Amino acid sequence: MSLHKMIPAALAAIAGFGLATSAHAGKTLDAIKSRGQVVCGVNTSAPGFSAADSQGKWAGLDVDFCRAVAAATLGDATKVKYVPLNSQQRFASLQAGEIDVLSRNSTWTLTRDASLGVVFAGINYYDGQGFMVPKKLKVDNVKKLNGATVCVQAGTTSEKNVADYYGANGLKYKPVVFDTAEAITSAFFAGRCQVYTTDMSDLAGARTKASAPDDFQILPQVISKEPLGPSVRRGDDEWFQIVRWTLFAMLEAEENGLTQANVDTHKSGSKDPAVQRFLGVSEDTGKLLGLDKEWAYRIVKQVGNYGESFENNLGPKTPLALPRGANNLWSKGGLMYAAPIR
Repeated sequence: MSLHKMIPAALAAIAGFGLATSAHAGKTLDAIKSRGQVVCGVNTSAPGFSAADSQGKWAGLDVDFCRAVAAATLGDATKVKYVPLNSQQRFASLQAGEIDVLSRNSTWTLTRDASLGVVFAGINYYDGQGFMVPKKLKVDNVKKLNGATVCVQAGTTSEKNVADYYGANGLKYKPVVFDTAEAITSAFFAGRCQVYTTDMSDLAGARTKASAPDDFQILPQVISKEPLGPSVRRGDDEWFQIVRWTLFAMLEAEENGLTQANVDTHKSGSKDPAVQRFLGVSEDTGKLLGLDKEWAYRIVKQVGNYGESFENNLGPKTPLALPRGANNLWSKGGLMYAAPIR
């Protein structure tokens, strides 16, 4: 091709990058629509994140995310099948196609992201690994736990982190390893180990299960970074985009002051261009994801924004009584920051 023909062709190709086009649905979304359910992998029991009550009703921050995905894709937040998975099952189940999304307080690491055939869609909780001990030990620092028996869950980052921490500090410990969180909490509260180590949020949830929660304390030291978030199988970019932007929608809703209680009022009366775009009043962002224009509106209406989910499941008025801290919005001193929905 001659130079004078190549230049217009190149300019046309460059210009094409700025054109918004509708997305095709992708095989995962097609399968979800066909079965009428989002199949979501969750923890077997992690109060505040995913746990079932005596009637089998699931609740928690990760459960709310599953519900948000269903609201966006199927129009109904109740259309979710929850599959409880332990630490060793979770990624294998996702790889095998047994679940559509893993929303199970799982840490995003390079190894997991690059070698397990999965991809993390974002971070919905910033955490760190800590230690819980009986108060009767009268210990205020993890470095005073030399030689202790330590309960830890198999197949977790906690198992490797505690080994690294004790080794780096010239300390010794005796690991007592279990496959499930339920087994660990039973063993720890029965006195089979002196220390329970896992994410700080998990420790807060576990302590609520003790017959006398005030008999136990969570030490202040945090020994790792644990960015927790949902993941999907590699190979379906369209589904990955939907899951990622569902998380961003929950965050941006909070940034824009949109709640379950006021979203209808804003939908009919807001003059804010960002709010109009978010709610599908002025623009149709859904077509870029293979969804309809009200996908984000339904997330807020049926599930709520990220802050509402946090407060309902983890906040000061819940048994876990966790502060927002790093999980506050970026505009309020936290790390939560959504890419713009525009």
